[in-house]
Amino acid sequence: MSVSGTWAQSVAQSWLVLELTHSAGAVGIMAACQFGPFAVLGLLGGVISDRLDNRRTLVVTQAASMVCAAALAVLALTHLAVVWEVDALAALNGLVMVLDTPSRQAFTVQMVGRRELPNAVALNSSLFNASRIIGPGIGGLIIATAGVGLCFLINAASYLAVLAALLLMRPDELHPVERTPAGQSMVRGLRDGLAYAWATPPVLLVLCVMLVVATVSINFNVLLPVLASHTLHAGPEAFGAVTACFGAGALVGALLSATMARASWPVLLGGAATLGAGELVLAPQHSLVPALLILAVVGAAFSLFTSNSNSTLQLHVPDRLRGRVLSLYAYVFFGTAPLGGVLTGWLAQRGGTSAAFFIAGGTAVLAAAGGAVAWRRGLPAERRRRKVNVAADEAAAEATALIA
Repeated sequence: MSVSGTWAQSVAQSWLVLELTHSAGAVGIMAACQFGPFAVLGLLGGVISDRLDNRRTLVVTQAASMVCAAALAVLALTHLAVVWEVDALAALNGLVMVLDTPSRQAFTVQMVGRRELPNAVALNSSLFNASRIIGPGIGGLIIATAGVGLCFLINAASYLAVLAALLLMRPDELHPVERTPAGQSMVRGLRDGLAYAWATPPVLLVLCVMLVVATVSINFNVLLPVLASHTLHAGPEAFGAVTACFGAGALVGALLSATMARASWPVLLGGAATLGAGELVLAPQHSLVPALLILAVVGAAFSLFTSNSNSTLQLHVPDRLRGRVLSLYAYVFFGTAPLGGVLTGWLAQRGGTSAAFFIAGGTAVLAAAGGAVAWRRGLPAERRRRKVNVAADEAAAEATALIA
């Protein structure tokens, strides 16, 4: 319920900015405001979340997001909204995300444990993408019939569902996790997380591929409203359909990920490559039906890529560093959005969505190819090193037993 409301608000917020400005660049600026706080403070969010109780933290951050949605509803329903106010509330919501995102992702292992973690990450992605279908579809209909204000109001009310769920949980039944030692400085905590990511090849490779793809290739919050309104020359109903088709494909991809026993490097890199190829095919399209079909494929590839990326990181990271490494992942996913949003908005304004999708798709294909080369060259050596370490540990254990 809550995520469906968030998607309805996302549709309404982009459409409101387009109504106020008639500018793709303004939508890009709004995206930059929303994700700008993550670009500045995102790495500190993981350091803080490793010190706090994740469930209690989420209660506070979700309540703050509810207040932001309610403020947007008041401005839109009273017809007093201006662009700078929408941008300011987007920035405030982005500030909440700095702490909410690593806390929410780290909370998954507390609910299910490490053994079920890949399946839980994929199922969470399924939930997210099912909401991506429901929310934008409802949002488009509401915008067409009652205006954007009602979307914001519905989203504010939807936060009551997730707040109730968090408050009804029994903390003693959560899986225990190791916390950051008391007294460790913020700088030391941040340095430990960065050092671990740099020294662990699988983690570093995931972060590098995600950095490139997230910056250039997945700025759909900017491109999809422009695709619907300017390229396809359609209204909010088509915008809802475009977003819902992307979400339907993403749901299929997430469910496919959930059927896999473990995270897969070929699926991760293949998802990135397919995402880019789909955007290259989408670039010259000016008809609604072909665009919807292609977006469904792009959505499936997007979900396979992100689900396997998240699972790979979570399985490699120790509990005491989980929030910090996940904040790095969220940083490259969300923190690059200000630059990516402005770049994508500028490209769409200068060359239309065709130019923007062509550059986005080509970049994703190149990132996947580079990741595949690095995976084939570097990760087998990492696996051999780990096997040697395991064998040494087993030999040491046997020697200790014999001595005893």
